[in-house]
Amino acid sequence: MPRFVAGMILPSTVTASGHGVRPSGGREILNVPRARAWAVGHATAETQVCPARDGTDSQLVTAGLCLAGATERRAALAAARDGDIAPALRMPGSYLALVWGHETLRVAGDRAGVVPVYWSRHDGVVWWSTAAAALAALTGMGPNLPVLLADLTLTGVDTQREQSHYQGVHRVPPGQVLVLRDGVGPQVVPVAPPGPLPLPRGADRLREALTTAVGRRVEKYEQISADLSGGMDSSTVTCLAADSHPLLAVTYTDEHLVDDDDLIYARKVAAEVEGITHRIVDARHTGAAQFDGLSEPAALPLTDVPSLALGVLSVKEAQLGPVAAYGTRAHLTGRGGDNVLTAAYSSYVDQLLAGQRVAALRGTTFHARAQRVAPWRMWRQLGRTAAVSYPRALETLARTVGGQGALGTERSARWEDLAWCGTVSAADWLTRTGRRSVAEVIGRRVQVADPDTMPGALHDRLALEFMAGSHAMFDSIARQKWGVPVHAPFLDTAVVDACLSVPGYQRMREGVYKPLGRAAFTGLVPDFLLHRQTKTAFTTSLYSGLAANAPALRRIVAASKLAQAGLIDAHRAVAALESAIAGAPAPLADIHSLIVAELWLDQLHRQTTHATWWQTGTDRSAA
Repeated sequence: MPRFVAGMILPSTVTASGHGVRPSGGREILNVPRARAWAVGHATAETQVCPARDGTDSQLVTAGLCLAGATERRAALAAARDGDIAPALRMPGSYLALVWGHETLRVAGDRAGVVPVYWSRHDGVVWWSTAAAALAALTGMGPNLPVLLADLTLTGVDTQREQSHYQGVHRVPPGQVLVLRDGVGPQVVPVAPPGPLPLPRGADRLREALTTAVGRRVEKYEQISADLSGGMDSSTVTCLAADSHPLLAVTYTDEHLVDDDDLIYARKVAAEVEGITHRIVDARHTGAAQFDGLSEPAALPLTDVPSLALGVLSVKEAQLGPVAAYGTRAHLTGRGGDNVLTAAYSSYVDQLLAGQRVAALRGTTFHARAQRVAPWRMWRQLGRTAAVSYPRALETLARTVGGQGALGTERSARWEDLAWCGTVSAADWLTRTGRRSVAEVIGRRVQVADPDTMPGALHDRLALEFMAGSHAMFDSIARQKWGVPVHAPFLDTAVVDACLSVPGYQRMREGVYKPLGRAAFTGLVPDFLLHRQTKTAFTTSLYSGLAANAPALRRIVAASKLAQAGLIDAHRAVAALESAIAGAPAPLADIHSLIVAELWLDQLHRQTTHATWWQTGTDRSAA
């Protein structure tokens, strides 16, 4: 069962003694007048309570990986009591924060979304949780198919800003706070991010934040391990950890990757940096392949939302096998580095809107040539996008999706589209009913979209939140299957704040890969790593895995619950899968997403049962 935290706030019209429902196996971490919270699957050391010293019942409770010391916690609580909750959310680590004071409970996860927060109503009580499935089980609600479908077919649309994958379960956007008090409905309040910084100052702040994030993990756990892919992100985390304590570093390869740069660079790092015991996991010997192990969906681990990790379980099991045997207490990865150290192409629009026209055109030209696209096409897209607000772009997309025209791969003029938002290849699979459903999701976003949003900042945030959610599900799976806690220091709020304080267009530079990382990590890692210009593609490995597991994948797609609901055309989806199995050009990412979405839907009958998450009975503690 996944670990989670859940709580409630009781209105004055409801007696605590009459509310005996609580998380099954939960350990109470907050019990104040009208508000309670429980942690499930968390060790005692993973929850910390910092009470006020003035005799009031104010307190700061953290659950998860909060790496702050007692002094930092007390300062954060004092600031929160004075109205500034930001320090309580920006302590080192990645955690849930609960702040109680003045008869008000404030609940917040991290900025990236590794620790999400959801809320719902049940029997007159507002419940919140870090697991949406727990609230769905409590309220008896089913999947939100329109949102699931929109996630599968759209890009650049904030489909889950206030919604979730479950009906009636509301998501608190990362970087915002759920505020609960008696007599007032739930409020979601944004927390202003740190102000912008030029790249040199942002690099200094990143260097300090990441060094703290890794160093405090090493100090806390000692017995640690790390991914060492050979890229800048995982290699930097590994080097920082090895500087404090010896560790096991693992590199995965297979017949298609063995001659690529990743393995070459990983070996060079391990040879040059002291304290690294290097283990290479070669799929040619383990037999692991993408999409292995999906023939029995009921045997798969539970995930709160669809998880791409289900498509690589065999690979991850081979990779984490030596880590589990080593007895690691924390496995460090570079996940999230790509999201915070670089930026989306649309950041050039942000640069244009910031008045840096020449630099924006120069950067766009460089990007166009790298993509083998005529520069004038991107220049035109750049100008058209800058002239249209996000709400208007969403209106255009809603009309397109709800209309009769071609979508997905059938569209020919991709560079005629606005860079704000659009459809992906999976949109080809939508039925008329499916198109109307997705158009309605877009239409709801039009009503609340911020007209001052910049496209680059929007896309960076959406990509970061997607990665954070993916990491959270992988960590959950790794804990359930192998007992390995997986960490991503680049996704810690303090690290994210440092990186995103630098405008996206400064995190891109012609001819320089990850200039922010190069500026921040010089002197911390081998110099050759900071000048690497290549990035390994995993496409061939995906094709091999699809072909090797064709029978199981065909059954999953042919039995599609989205198709049974009349939302997608199973024949079109199967045709795309068959192309991929045959090694022909195919939308691999979309096929992967469809497969895990169908696996998740298949699991819901056991995922959202009340008994899986909750227990009932007289609650003597509350009475």
